[in-house]
Amino acid sequence: MPGPRLNLPPFAALRAFQAAATHARYQDAAESLGITESAVSHQIKKLEEFLHVSLFDRSGHRPKLTAEGTRYLAEIEPALQSIHAATEAIKPASGRAVVRLTLPPSLAAVWLIPQLGAFEQANPEIDLQLTATTRVVDLKRDQVDLAIRHGRGAWDDVEAEFLLAETAMPVCAPGYLESLGEAPDQNRLAAARLITNGAIPGEWDEWARANGLDLPAPANRVTLDAMEQTLQVAEKGHGIAMGRRPLVDDWLNDGRLITPFGSDSPTGASYYLCRPADLAPTAAGRRVRHWLMEVSSSA
Repeated sequence: MPGPRLNLPPFAALRAFQAAATHARYQDAAESLGITESAVSHQIKKLEEFLHVSLFDRSGHRPKLTAEGTRYLAEIEPALQSIHAATEAIKPASGRAVVRLTLPPSLAAVWLIPQLGAFEQANPEIDLQLTATTRVVDLKRDQVDLAIRHGRGAWDDVEAEFLLAETAMPVCAPGYLESLGEAPDQNRLAAARLITNGAIPGEWDEWARANGLDLPAPANRVTLDAMEQTLQVAEKGHGIAMGRRPLVDDWLNDGRLITPFGSDSPTGASYYLCRPADLAPTAAGRRVRHWLMEVSSSA
């Protein structure tokens, strides 16, 4: 005799609610699910209509869980984790071990991805899955094996080991400073257009203070979203960007950019390889870590 019919909400709505409840923003939740922010919002409203309760208080700047939402999350999250574990246990083995790695988009595009071919050739049994994001991912919650983070090495609930030093210096296209006039290079800086990375808005002011130089007026600056964009614009001869090693190395090595004011200097931040503090790494994860350390030592 069949059992009673289960009164279950749509699973997509449950996943959207769990993601939104455990991330700071709907945008971050959407990124973790691989869907749009509006899709997350739609699914949550669908779940609220099914339950006939409000799960989020939307009166403030950002939605916050209501008391009912907090209670519902506490009840469904263990069930979702159990479903995940049961699914992973029953799926046929693919023959390839999956290692999930998050890292900043600029580092992924300029430093890591060009070297992936060599890793894949040497490790065909490992499926290295990259997520390029500026978000500080909760490694355990999001089931991420490794993360490359930019900072000073202090994050909660992770083990972090030094990977790459970061240094910075102004860079421009060959001949750009000469096009500004006959004054010494330091004086030409006042007439130059500065190309600023919007993710690090104070980088030029910090460099100028350290070197005792005056910067151009704010009106003679252009701000872009990412470092690789600033380097591309500088390469075209449209201004001076702040280059950060090792990300700028390819531009310098092939002469597309030069360092008009001499050598680089430490920024005070570095790149660290992080993993969840209370989880033992898998054999495949250890292989990826060893490879990343080897690659970084030759940078």
